[in-house]
Amino acid sequence: MKVSGFTILRDGARLGYPFVESIRSLLPLVDELVVAVGNCTDETPAMLRAIGSPKVRAFDTVWDPALQKGGKVLAVETNKALAACSGDWCFYLQGDEVLHEQDYDRLRRAMERNLEKPEVEGLSFRYHHFKGSFDLRDPLPYRKQVRIVRNGVGVVSVGDACGFGVTTATGTRKLRTAASGAWIYHYGWVRPPRVMNQKHSEFLRYYNGDEGVGLKQAERQVAEDYAYDVSRCEPFCGTHPAVMRERVAAQDWEAPYQYVPRWRNRAYWDGFMRKNFATLYRWAS
Repeated sequence: MKVSGFTILRDGARLGYPFVESIRSLLPLVDELVVAVGNCTDETPAMLRAIGSPKVRAFDTVWDPALQKGGKVLAVETNKALAACSGDWCFYLQGDEVLHEQDYDRLRRAMERNLEKPEVEGLSFRYHHFKGSFDLRDPLPYRKQVRIVRNGVGVVSVGDACGFGVTTATGTRKLRTAASGAWIYHYGWVRPPRVMNQKHSEFLRYYNGDEGVGLKQAERQVAEDYAYDVSRCEPFCGTHPAVMRERVAAQDWEAPYQYVPRWRNRAYWDGFMRKNFATLYRWAS
């Protein structure tokens, strides 16, 4: 069994992505790690080279500004990296997603167990979403995503690169998946407030294009501190991946401790009802 890792990067250093930690967390599980490096304006390429692993295979690419709207450029770039993979399985991590070492054995077994099951086209992960601080967890964004896909069956990144589909003669269908049993630690909303605003402003451009409200809002926000809304967050009592410990210990901004206990959190109960009593929830709404 050969496993390829793949990811995309652009200005990861400037925007505060823990991409070095992300790559290091994936390296023990893969035979190669393909990185599509966009047209950077910072030291991201140098930091990538400094990882120093012979498994890392990077190539340069240019992000098409015409594909910004809706985040489509992210899927296009992800598919470039996926196309360069040669493994039986292709393991995708975004630059703010990290694996915990406690899941390595579980992931190896899941890939081996499903290798000879062609009906399984991808493996899904559960998520820890962190927001505002490394010890605050947001329980309500997406709970599962596919991050391991089978090579050679027409799998492509779709939308804004958050998920995958399989190309068919009539379009794109959902993958047939199995659970990996592992977790993704997602740090997309944990960085200094000023850097968080720069990252958020960048995404306004990717989703709204270079014209209109999105651009104006991005220009206003880039020099401000991001105002974290952690009203639906809860304390995280687990452990972070070992590769993240130095970054976690270096947090130098005040955490926005505004969360309330779960039983007083309306957003939590909304999510609980949707998950466990979907029909009743729709009727009551």
